[in-house]
Amino acid sequence: MTSEPEQQIGVGAPDQFQRLWTPHRMAYIQGENKPSGPGAEDGCPFCTIPEKSDADGLIIARGEYVYAVLNLYPYNGGHLMTVPFRHIADYTELDDAETLELAEFTKHAMTVLRRVSGAHGFNVGMNQGSVAGAGIAAHLHQHVVPRWGGDTNFMPVVGHTRVLPQLLADTRAMLAEAW
Repeated sequence: MTSEPEQQIGVGAPDQFQRLWTPHRMAYIQGENKPSGPGAEDGCPFCTIPEKSDADGLIIARGEYVYAVLNLYPYNGGHLMTVPFRHIADYTELDDAETLELAEFTKHAMTVLRRVSGAHGFNVGMNQGSVAGAGIAAHLHQHVVPRWGGDTNFMPVVGHTRVLPQLLADTRAMLAEAW
């Protein structure tokens, strides 16, 4: 049994597509939470997040030199980042202790994500500089994106939309507990 598509006023000519609205993405597109300049004092979110409670900042774990935090605009459920507390832009600026702890946090993040969500694989990496795709180029951060077989379905390809199965606060609590 098929139903007639619901007329949605203001979306152009009626077609057979339903709409999945993701207005929260507009904040990212318009640059919300992006720093006004390259300095830590220019509103760098990676510098202000550690000043918040773990729940409010979506922080999963804190180390001596780095912390793990959920991505506010995730590619997949469980998408997190490992971030040095120190405001630096380039991987080569990390000292030995920061490099070691960033690597250890990344490895641990993968272990936890496998255990709690059954991730089949990962995209791990960092974009160095705005020309390389870094949204916040002034503060180094490494992405850990869990992947599952079949997670690249029609939604991101055709609909340019991500479907996330869990609220960020719930994901943070689950990962923090397992950390």
